[in-house]
Order: sequence, then structure tokens, then C-alpha cells
Amino acid sequence: MGNWFKRNGIHFAIAGIFLAICFFYFTPAFQGKTLGQNDVTRAQSTQKEIMDYRAKDITILWTNQILGGMPAYQIWAPYASNITTHVITGLRTVFPTPIDTVMLFLLGAYLLFCVLKLNPWLAAAGAIAVTFSTYNFILLLAGHSNQAYAIAFFAPIVAAVIMTFRGRYFMGGALLALFLAMEIRANHIQMTYYLLIALLLLVGFELYNAYRNKTMPAFVKSIAYVGGAIVLALAVNASILWSTAEYSGDSYRGKSNLTSKTEPTNGLDKEYAFQWSEGVGETMTVLVPNLYGSSTGLGMLDENSELVKTLAAKGLPGDQIGGFMQQLPGVGISTYWGDKQFTEGPFYFGAIVCFLFVFGLLIVRNRIKWWLLAAIVLSILLSWGRNLSFLSDFFFHYFPLYNKFRAVESIMVIAALCFPIMAYLAVSEVITNTDKTYLFSKLKIALYIVGGITLLLIATPDTFFSFRTAQHQQIIDYLTQALKGDSGLASDIGKAIISDRISLARMDAIRTLIFVLLTFGLMWALIKQKLNVMICSIILLVLTLFDFWQVDKRYLKESSFVDKQEATAPQPREVDQFIQRDKDPDFRVIDLTQPLMQDAVTPYFYKSVGGYSAARLKRYDELVTNQFSKSLNQDVLDMLNVKYVINADPKTNNLAMQVNPNACGHAWFVKSVRYVANSDQEMQVISAFSPKDEAIVDKKYRSLIDEKQQSQDPNGSITLTSYNPDHMVYQSGTTATMVAVFSEVYYDKGWKMLIDGKEHPYFRADYLLRAAQIPVGNHKIEFVFHPASYYTGEGISLAGSILLVLALGGAAYTENRKKPVTGRTEDKR
Repeated sequence: MGNWFKRNGIHFAIAGIFLAICFFYFTPAFQGKTLGQNDVTRAQSTQKEIMDYRAKDITILWTNQILGGMPAYQIWAPYASNITTHVITGLRTVFPTPIDTVMLFLLGAYLLFCVLKLNPWLAAAGAIAVTFSTYNFILLLAGHSNQAYAIAFFAPIVAAVIMTFRGRYFMGGALLALFLAMEIRANHIQMTYYLLIALLLLVGFELYNAYRNKTMPAFVKSIAYVGGAIVLALAVNASILWSTAEYSGDSYRGKSNLTSKTEPTNGLDKEYAFQWSEGVGETMTVLVPNLYGSSTGLGMLDENSELVKTLAAKGLPGDQIGGFMQQLPGVGISTYWGDKQFTEGPFYFGAIVCFLFVFGLLIVRNRIKWWLLAAIVLSILLSWGRNLSFLSDFFFHYFPLYNKFRAVESIMVIAALCFPIMAYLAVSEVITNTDKTYLFSKLKIALYIVGGITLLLIATPDTFFSFRTAQHQQIIDYLTQALKGDSGLASDIGKAIISDRISLARMDAIRTLIFVLLTFGLMWALIKQKLNVMICSIILLVLTLFDFWQVDKRYLKESSFVDKQEATAPQPREVDQFIQRDKDPDFRVIDLTQPLMQDAVTPYFYKSVGGYSAARLKRYDELVTNQFSKSLNQDVLDMLNVKYVINADPKTNNLAMQVNPNACGHAWFVKSVRYVANSDQEMQVISAFSPKDEAIVDKKYRSLIDEKQQSQDPNGSITLTSYNPDHMVYQSGTTATMVAVFSEVYYDKGWKMLIDGKEHPYFRADYLLRAAQIPVGNHKIEFVFHPASYYTGEGISLAGSILLVLALGGAAYTENRKKPVTGRTEDKR
């Protein structure tokens, strides 16, 4: 054991350095502060009912808190049988947010570079380059925690795959099962999908190498271990994957229920999916971060900017300039001038990384070189989305699941991983290659390419880029109106912002050139043996960190952290306090002062018609789009049991609350049933109907209603007697068999209806709600949510978790019994 610690002491030392870096970068996190993340605040509202029950040690799998109601496991679920849940919980217990994620990035990437046989200090530099890639920190700032977690496991998964293909079958397979299980547990399918594309390319290149070198048996063996690892990772996450797969057809990304719609009937609308596409020229921000003006807004400008000088020259008092500038982004004036609606920042890969990447293209002989290049090219091309429509359309229409994803620019995370791999493999090649003349000649070519580009951007940036948005003139016209016809000031503001954009780009190009020259000098010293390998690697580590630190601090900085008290959930307003006095456990509220499908306030206090979830039910989304977009359909509000409507007083703009006297209640008996042919007719009919009197039912459910038994009892009653999102209990009393409608969202995968303890059929009515024919007499009616996909999946997950632990233990034992191999070098076939 002592020898083991001695052999691995350098790795523990580097892990300590990583932790120290996190301490200095995220000092406020160690002081008990937290990031003021918008998405986390929204998540608090979305999870409110789930966490309220969780505090009572009750797990619910359905929540009525947002969007009428939806499966809670699409928002949050414990997945207690999944071992990776406990691993992640342990990490988050040891490290405060977001340091847990950053340490995962650093250690996972460090493992990858060690597997690629880089020396520890060079591997540490590469790990910093992978981790501090600016997009990762922007995700952390925005609160996209699951997405960041998923990306953090990219590097160790690639490491495990490479280990397996390099002959360490058992350990590689076991680690692949672990890291892939954690990747899936992060529950960001889009990121996992992008990683899968890259891994398929890697397997393709390995197949080619195996065929060329006549090593097919070893390839087949590797594939067997990789396949086994994938199966094991899937088993560990069975409950997540099964329930998600079951739900996917009913989700927002599923097939449309309305055949008359002009948009695609399966997956996302293409325009919506490609809304956040990376601009072709904007891709150059990987080298020069402010080339496209950084983020939406004017936060990058200071008192020396042309915009400030212009406003001062126009006579605007100094104490009013700041307030005036805060209003300009609202009319489209921003340092960012790309095609996206808005952005938090660029995909910056690092000046050092980009220079070494080009150098690596010229000298690296490692067999994964061509995989890296293919993955980079494909990810960049796909990130362009609507800007490269022929390729994007092909993937959108013909690749399974691809049309379920939006913000296609995010596939750049694959390039963000591959760039540093190529870059630091280049340094490793310099260390091992003895042909110094050859290396120096290629180093100069890399300088000519990267240095030449940055020199052009310094000298004449507006020769290659316009620095104007596509809507520049419309924005100036709109600004003129806002300035009450002062076209001169509007025009001067437009010219000033263009000048500032050029200045930002030029200054960052100068900054990039400085880092390129420093790296060139460092590589020259290494090639000429002016510095030893360890010193050079440490200097490169420091330079890499400094490069990213400067840029990342523009976004995730100390002021991004707030006291935990400030990051608490929304505080109740006066109207909220009034409504909360209502002890009815199950009514809905609509807040017209909030964007309905983005509402992060209302769901925190009570059950809401609005809310936000990318996994919302398709049928609910269609109802809102068709019945609430142009004007509110009062009949639909009534059937949804909307008891309170929050609005703004048009005179005072103060919040006002109205009680809806026509809300239908929890459940009610209807006088008649009207059958329709399909969902299109159902949607059309509920546009104007009387929900208390009739139920609109698709004819496919007709067999569930015994029309001969159907009768009327004007005094019949049905009341909610017990509320639990997973277990709703009602009491009915009638002298006739009647159809009852329940103001609960219909979802047939997991919900069962019981009458006096016996299962009873139910059906969908009024496009969205549950309904059933209730027999004569007094009855106890229950709706119970018990999805087999979750509960059976948890059993499979437990078995998979046990097997994973055994596999890891077996792999560790096998590795420990091996004799140390000295002098081994990376296969460069």
C-alpha cells in the first residue's frame, strides 16, 4: 500500500493543485456564498411540491404544481437504487457548488491525458484547458447544472474507451461502465447524444486501424468489453431511461396530436430547434473571444468606450449615462452582434490551445489524430445549424432523436474537448520526437497561420467582419422612435457601438497574439532544449490557466456570487399571501403578469397553469397554444379549475387578483357526452363549450361508456376527500350512472383508477382531462400513480449497481496483480 501511494504521489499532488485553483477562483463558494443562477431559481419553483413532500420523507412521482400536472420524475426523482446517485451526492457533500462540477471536469480530463501517456504536469495543463473552456463556466453561471455535469464526464468516458482499445480491457470496461452510468445519470440526453456521435467516429477509426493492421480479434474483444460496459451503464440507469423513453412520445418533443398543424408532427419545429445556431464567422471566437462582442448587453464597455463618449458629447449628464445605457439593450443596442437572439458569451477554446492545435495538426502522429479532426469538423459544421442547412436538415430529418434537440450550437462542446487533446498531444510529440529541425519548421508554420490571422484582425478587423447585426438599420429606426425622432443621436449611437465592437475585437486579438507568441517562445525553448520538460510543462500549465482565467472572469466572477439569503426562492407578494389563505388543496392559479410558459414565480406558491419545463406534455402545450395565445378561453380556465387570476391594474400597474366564480372544481358530473372524430375536432369544440354540462370525448373511447346505463341525477355529487399528487381520493354519490370529469391531466402510463378498490377504466375528455363513467351509488374513487417503468426500473437499477461495484472491484484487483510495465510508449499506428 505504501508503494502504491509513493507511485501515485504526483497525482495526489496535482489533485491538490486543482483544489487550490478552485479555492482561489471560487473563493466566495468557500465562504458560504452561492451563484445567483436563474435556472436554479426556476428549478426551486418547478420542484416545490416535490421537495415539500420530500421533506416529509415521501417520494412523489407526479406533481400538479406546474403546467397543470406532469410526471415528477421528469423534473426530479431520488433514483435511490442507482449507485451513481450516491456518488454524485457524496461529491456535492464534499465540495460546494460549483466546485463539485469543476473538480469532476479537472480530474476526468486529467485521467484522459494520463491515459494518452502525457507527463503529469502536461496532463494537468490539458485538464485545465478542457475544464476552463469558457462555455463550461457560462453553463455554471446560468445554472445549467445537469448539462455541465454531463459534459464533465466526456473526458473520462473517452479515456475509458481508449484504455479498452489499447488492451486494458477489464479496467477500461469497468471505468467506462462507471463514467457512462454517471453521464446518463446527469440526465442531459442531448449532451450524451453528441458524445455518442463522437464515440461512433472513434470506433470507426479503430475499426479501420484494426483492419489495416490485421488486429481484428483484439478489436472484437474491445468491442465486447465496450458493449458490456454500455449494457451495464444502461442497467444502472434503467429507471431513468425506461420512464423517460415511455414518456417521450407524450412530451413536448413527441409527435403532435393535431394533424392539421403545419409544423412537423414529430420532434421540435425546425426553426425553433435551430434558433441558437453558431454563426459561421462567430466560430472564430474560439481564438478571439470578443470578436463578436461577447455577451448580449453592454457590460463589456467602460467609461472610455465610444458610446459613453458619444452620450457625453451629446450633453447627457455623467450621472445619467449609466441609466441611459441600461435601457439600450432593450432596443437591440448591444456589444454582441451575432445572429442569436441573445447569448451569455462565446465558445472560447483558448489562444494557447488554438495555436498548439494547429501545431498538432502538423506534427502529431498519435493514431487518434484523425478521429479528433473528424469530430471537430463535424461538431463545428453541425453547430452552424440553419447557417449550413443542407447538413443540419439531413441530421434533423434522418438521424434518430436529433430533431428532439434545440440550441444546436451546444455541439461545440465536442470540439471544445478535442481541441485541447490535439494541442497537448503536440507538446508531447515535441518531447518525444528527436527531429528538432522538423519540429521547429512546423512550429513556424503554425505561427504564420495563427499569428497571421490575429495580425489581420488587429490591423483591419472590419475588412473581414461587418460588426453590424442583420437588423442594424431597423434597430436604429426603432431607437429613433424611442428618442422621439432624434435620428442624429440614434445614428451616432449606432456608429459608436460599431466602433466599440471593433475595439473589443482588436484588443482581444492583441491579447491572443501575445499568448501565441509566448507559447511559440516556450515551444522553441523546449525544442532547442533550453528548458527541461518538467519546467516547460509547469510554465505551460500556468500560461494556460492565466489565459482562461482572464476570459472566464468576464462572466463567472466574484460578483456572480450572492449570500444564500439573497438566492432564496421568490418571496410572496400581497396577492400570494391572500390566495395562500385558501385551504383548498387542489386549485389552480394563472398569473397574467408572468410569461405563461416561463413562469418561475406562481408555481412556487400554488398549483399553476403556467411554469417551465422542456419536458412538458405535448398535449398541454397544444392546449395553451390554441386556447390562450390570442385570448384566454374562459371555458378552458374553468375546466382547469382556475380559481384565481392574477393581473395588473391598468391604471396603477399594481397587482390585482380576481376570483373565478365559474371554476368547475376538482371533479363534476356532466349532463351529456359529445363524441368527436379526433384531437383536431376535440380542440375545435372546446374553443366554445360548457365544461360543466358536457364532456368532449374522442370516439375511440366510446366503448368505455355504457350508453344504455347512462342517466341523470341532478343532485349527484363527487368531492375530493384526500389529496396526494400520486394518490387522489374522491367520494361519489348518485342515483344514476353518470360520466364524471376530473380536473386532472390525463396520462395513461402509470395512472390507475380504482372504484371501491377495484380497477376501473377511465378515458380522456376535453382534450386534456381525465373522465370515467361512475356507477350508481356511493363509491370511493381513487387515482393512483404507480408507473412500472420507474418501480421495476429501480429493481433493475439496483441489480446493475451491484454488478458495477463488483466489476470495479474485480478490475482493481486484476490491475493490482499486474507487474508494472516500464518504458511503454503510446501506440502511434
